[in-house]
Amino acid sequence: MDKRGAVVLGGAHGALALARSLGASGVPVSHISNDSPLPGSLRHVKHQIGWPGPLDEGAIPFLFKAAEDQFSYAALWDNGKPVAEFTARRTRQYPVDFGCKSTFVEIVEEPGVVEAARTILASIGHHGLVEVEFKRDQRDGSLRLLDVIPRPWSWFGLCSTAGIDLGTMLWRLANDQPNAPAAATPGTAWMYLARDAVAATSLMARRDIGLGGDLRSFGRVRACATFARNDPRPGLIDLPLTGGRVLTRRILKAGHQT
Repeated sequence: MDKRGAVVLGGAHGALALARSLGASGVPVSHISNDSPLPGSLRHVKHQIGWPGPLDEGAIPFLFKAAEDQFSYAALWDNGKPVAEFTARRTRQYPVDFGCKSTFVEIVEEPGVVEAARTILASIGHHGLVEVEFKRDQRDGSLRLLDVIPRPWSWFGLCSTAGIDLGTMLWRLANDQPNAPAAATPGTAWMYLARDAVAATSLMARRDIGLGGDLRSFGRVRACATFARNDPRPGLIDLPLTGGRVLTRRILKAGHQT
């Protein structure tokens, strides 16, 4: 068994069980937590690492900084080596300050993001699709790792329209077929129209962006979350679904609380 070790993040009983299972199999375990020392008390845990946690001064302000400081590395890897890769900026999201969904994503060239992601993925011998999310900390300019997503992500449709069809390349890789070199076109953008309208309106109300800037962003859009001219049905279905979710989860819920 590979003895490079494992890092267990946070948690209590679940993390305890995972650390115990790994330790019993001879895997060196390190535990990181801000609130629960329980897993770190195991005899199998070699290192217990603390961190200030989300209530630490500076933690929340950093996470709530502007969305345009958030970047993604998108790629297909083959046994520890990149087959195709590009970087993108999560320019707008919803909710606008600490979003759970991207609403406007555009391809940008960020060599530092590529370097950081390659270091992480090479260290684990990654294989397959992956999105690695970073946020630039304006206090020192460093990139902070947010997430590693080894599956298709919400703005995956941007890949093919920008020149790197990761879906087809994944299929070719799985079937031992060669992939030609590919490069993404900077400035190409993806939009989730229904939610981006809300995000953009919120930002304009705060005077973070102007109407002209919002309208200019439409000129760069080459892919949408659900709508496609040659396959419009999902996009038409999504509009009433999104409206229904907003009505039930926000408007009606707010009415019941008053």
